[in-house]
Amino acid sequence: MLRRRSVLSALVATALAAQSGAMRTLAAEGATQKRRLPWRNWSGSQQCLPTARVAPASVEELQALIANAKGVIRPVGAGHSFTPLVPTDGTIVSLSRLSGLISHDPQTLQATLWAGSRLGDIGQPLEDAGQALVNMPDIDEQTLAGCFATATHGTGAKIGCMSTFIEGLQLVDGRGEVVDCDANTNAELFQAARVSLGTLGVATQVKLQNVAPYRLRRKTVWRNFDEILDIADDMADQHRNFEFYYIPFSGMGFTDVHDLTDEAVGSTEKLDTNDSVEDLKMLRDWLQWSPGLRELILTGVVNSLSDEVTVEGSWKNYASERNVRFNEMEYHLPRELGLPALREIRAALESQHHEVFFPIEVRYVKADDIWLSPFYQRDTCSIAVHRYFEEDFTPYFKTIEPIFRKYHGRPHWGKLNTLGRSDFRKLYPRWDDFSRVRREFDPQGKFLNPYLTELFG
Repeated sequence: MLRRRSVLSALVATALAAQSGAMRTLAAEGATQKRRLPWRNWSGSQQCLPTARVAPASVEELQALIANAKGVIRPVGAGHSFTPLVPTDGTIVSLSRLSGLISHDPQTLQATLWAGSRLGDIGQPLEDAGQALVNMPDIDEQTLAGCFATATHGTGAKIGCMSTFIEGLQLVDGRGEVVDCDANTNAELFQAARVSLGTLGVATQVKLQNVAPYRLRRKTVWRNFDEILDIADDMADQHRNFEFYYIPFSGMGFTDVHDLTDEAVGSTEKLDTNDSVEDLKMLRDWLQWSPGLRELILTGVVNSLSDEVTVEGSWKNYASERNVRFNEMEYHLPRELGLPALREIRAALESQHHEVFFPIEVRYVKADDIWLSPFYQRDTCSIAVHRYFEEDFTPYFKTIEPIFRKYHGRPHWGKLNTLGRSDFRKLYPRWDDFSRVRREFDPQGKFLNPYLTELFG
């Protein structure tokens, strides 16, 4: 495996050296021209060529930009959403210069942060202030604004999505005006803005309810698929954080739990998940013609793996580094329907899609009362399927999405789906209320790109 990667690295270096002269020539020819900079998301599935890409250094700059804008304005975070929330030929606004901790209250354990802060950058400042996020997702590259706009979540049957930690928000609306909201001030806006897809305005500051810093003991155990399904619901109730993964064509998966601990920081030897995904791809390439042999080899490999235990501060233990890119579809199902749906998904995958090698991820999230939250008024089992970024995800997702819908799933706002306005209105009882508030704070539709116009315009 190392030899193969070394050869690939050498080939890439040679190609880059051969092209460097041409690239310098192109750069010189275009130096005197004003060029439009393309934008693409992390996986490359969403792309656009906006007229302008800007990063205001202050709220005042952002106000002036929005008030004077003639075309569409779309805020952008880290680009980890797969749905067409950002693409526009208008203006893309980054909050990268509005990041960091603004203030904190040691009595209430609340903190106000700039909305452009990335999750991976606020763990240490919050810890230094005597605070920690209640929960985190398994990727920490996202901005706070992006997380909240799409109801990003971690896992924990007794813990809500990230938006449920919000105590107050500041945003600049479609008229360029600064608006503050919380449960008592502009209460309807607050209900809409906590999950808004960036259609109400550009979030600038967020006040979060946090907790005191805590340490987690994370344990990963490899198990048979049927065993996982037998114990999953109980494990979700018994552990602070619980999720599990299934490895296609292996009959095996692993459970992953986090629990509060006072143990000393430390870790057993850990499997490199990025290398593991590459190895799954390689095995797929070799043995796609024989699912039986593929399962035999995978089962043998998985059975040889040891359990893993890591004890670390919370913000260091949640996230995993994801270097192998993919496209993703995730639906949030009523908790009691999640495992029956998963059995059906596995059967469809392994009978119709021998090309798939990415694991299936299953998480649990507590119900909330946020109008456009996929967890609105129901405890949830979330199931995510993935496809390697260089391969066409359409056939696989087309097979799986009807199963998600059969079990009354609501799609993750940042993950691929084919639903339209009429579908969402049926899934969200407060859809029309959200649309009414949206029009009030963006009367000219400045924040609606083509996709969002189809949903709300």
